[in-house]
Amino acid sequence: MAGKAPQENIDEQQLSVGSVKKKAVGIPGVVHSLEISFKQMGPFRAARALLQVNQKDGFDCMGCAWPESDKRHKAEFCENGAKAVAEEATNRRVPPSFFAEHSVSELRTWDDYRLGQQGRLTDPMYLAEGSDHYVPVSWERALGILADELKALKNPNEAIFYTSGRTSNEAAFLYQLMVRGLGTNNLPDCSNMCHESSGSALTETIGIGKGSVSLEDIYQSELILIAGQNPGTNHPRMLTALEKAKKNGAVIVAVNPLPEAGLMNFKNPQTARGLVGGGTDLADDFLQIKLGGDQALFQGLGKFLLEEQRRPGSPNAGRIFDTAFIDSHTTGLGEYLEQLEHVTWAEIVTATGLTEAQIRATGERLIKSKATVVCWAMGLTQHKHSVAMLRDVVNVLLLQGNIGKPGAGVCPVRGHSNVQGDRTMGIFERMPDSFHDALDAEFSFSSPRPHGFDTVAAIEAMRDGLAGVFLGMGGNFVRATPDSSVTEAALNKLSLTAQISTKLNKSHLITGRSALILPTLGRTERDAQASGDQRVTVEDSMSAVHASRGRLAPASDNLLSEVAIVCRLAQLLFETDDGGTRPGAPLADWAAMAGDYSLIRSHIAAVVPGFEDFEAKIEVPGGFILPHGPRDSRSFTTESGLAHFTANELEYPRVPEGRLLLQTLRSHDQYNTTIYGKDDRYRGIKNGRRVVFVNQKDLDSFGIADGTMVDLVSEWKDGVDRRAPNFRVVAYSTPEGCAAAYYPETNVLVPLDSKADVSGTPTSKSVVIRLEPVA
Repeated sequence: MAGKAPQENIDEQQLSVGSVKKKAVGIPGVVHSLEISFKQMGPFRAARALLQVNQKDGFDCMGCAWPESDKRHKAEFCENGAKAVAEEATNRRVPPSFFAEHSVSELRTWDDYRLGQQGRLTDPMYLAEGSDHYVPVSWERALGILADELKALKNPNEAIFYTSGRTSNEAAFLYQLMVRGLGTNNLPDCSNMCHESSGSALTETIGIGKGSVSLEDIYQSELILIAGQNPGTNHPRMLTALEKAKKNGAVIVAVNPLPEAGLMNFKNPQTARGLVGGGTDLADDFLQIKLGGDQALFQGLGKFLLEEQRRPGSPNAGRIFDTAFIDSHTTGLGEYLEQLEHVTWAEIVTATGLTEAQIRATGERLIKSKATVVCWAMGLTQHKHSVAMLRDVVNVLLLQGNIGKPGAGVCPVRGHSNVQGDRTMGIFERMPDSFHDALDAEFSFSSPRPHGFDTVAAIEAMRDGLAGVFLGMGGNFVRATPDSSVTEAALNKLSLTAQISTKLNKSHLITGRSALILPTLGRTERDAQASGDQRVTVEDSMSAVHASRGRLAPASDNLLSEVAIVCRLAQLLFETDDGGTRPGAPLADWAAMAGDYSLIRSHIAAVVPGFEDFEAKIEVPGGFILPHGPRDSRSFTTESGLAHFTANELEYPRVPEGRLLLQTLRSHDQYNTTIYGKDDRYRGIKNGRRVVFVNQKDLDSFGIADGTMVDLVSEWKDGVDRRAPNFRVVAYSTPEGCAAAYYPETNVLVPLDSKADVSGTPTSKSVVIRLEPVA
């Protein structure tokens, strides 16, 4: 039997602060995984679900996008993967009677943890204008309401179609086809808020916005730099790959403002040494860098390599740069080196908070390495200068030819299981003309070419009265986005908000004048359609595409798959009363595709490069790898046909005296906006979430004692008071002038207009705040 759902919000008065852990996983990780799994699913359902996750004939974990190796364990999941499965495969239910008992006004007072723990949504629900209760409706009625609202818009660009990274390739492809058939490119997605900066920088410099490494490259690497990433919490299965690399002789350098247990020592629960022994030490060096100082670090590394390349008498003089690679495959070296000559070591030290000796020592490791990988995540992508920062990461790798050879390359680690696949399928407001041309040819229509709204632009459009309908394909838009008060007010202006969801969340409660909840199948569940049980596909962080097939009985007989929801809606939008197709709409047999997903894959094969013979390729256990020019043949689809060195002016945050620079981050009992539990075990936090981690020296200078309750107030040039109240100060090891606190509670502090140059990503790792003690 599963445990009962919590009936109260988290009581922050019960919060306690204990010791910070220096080892990750081990027996505590196993125990916590089983505890949550049994509480949500019961022991028998838990065993059945967990033994199928990430297996070649099972379902892909709906957590992170870290890839699986060809040889897999029976228990091929991590602690947070087990939590993700438990959340979806839970025995708890949210039926129509729940909404009859609880008004929307009441549910708005519930916290994220309490809402999410109630269980799976079971039936389509409708919130009529002026009502305070959702009521059950048929699927025909629900989709009819949505279709009528979309048809009533004066312009298709008044509709916003959001996508979460959990969506399968098949559903994503049909979703973007439907949206473009309607006449808009308004396809914001969760990538806009996380790795958009990675895609922007990599597309410009190497011609493709994806990582260039495989798991084998990680295993073979001689040096791995891990910057702005906490794999112990966000991608725990990555620790197994790092452990293997370490055993093969790799040196690992961790670059992060906070010391993270997962990069110090990994106790692999699949081994005796991990369960009862001392585990494996991972990071050889820890560079505790200031927030936003990573561009300066990589410019410092480039400067050091340049100095050593030119230094008379150096044993490495003239041999550090891979001149053959540079001459044959790159352009722009001269301008880049000129930039390095002008940047000073004093400024690099100021920006990073590191010593010159630390940076030079890391540079020596680069010189010794014949194969280097750089991994990164949100710590590098959510700053104003993130794109320039990542260009400088690429610059350092290009100097030594660390693109397109074994054991080397760029490794942006994606945070959601198919966020990369969704982009490949066309979930992007600015797809290239080549994609539109192929889509138009396959479906005999003319897709719109003007660029649509990304996430920030979509919020601005809703705020400014330029949008009328919002449809969310998964996710929790209102809690994932910045400037919470602005976002909530913007959604309230709409005529209709509709959410395709598995679980209850705040986005069902912050609505337009009317709202729909469209409950969908989860990844763990059997998807039975007219032609039989279906499988879907996903793409991981390393461009591997493979099948996923759920086996569990659906949480309700009244759920539809994401594919079925899109197809039924498209039929209402595009089909005429006599069964024909509306003029200008894509020519597609939506009913047939809903009944047989292989038909969708045949269309994908005709439109998306690399998916030729799609159906046959996924018959192979483990799937297939998409082509990647820089990795496969050192070919670069940039305008010049070469990889680009870039000269980037050094930027870093300047924080006024008496203020701190805040990064928002996850707790260990959290995945994106989903709160699994009340603890952050590795950081010593128990039974609460409203904490802010601050350096003791900063607290001393402010005259604020450890444990004091404060309001966090962000400061931005618009002068708006953005406040997150009642946080407990925790003295912690973080660079002076830097602080950290959990999102989504702190998203209210991130100004909507504070975004990365080029990519438009919200700057959630660079928020200037002050601490105001609570009276």
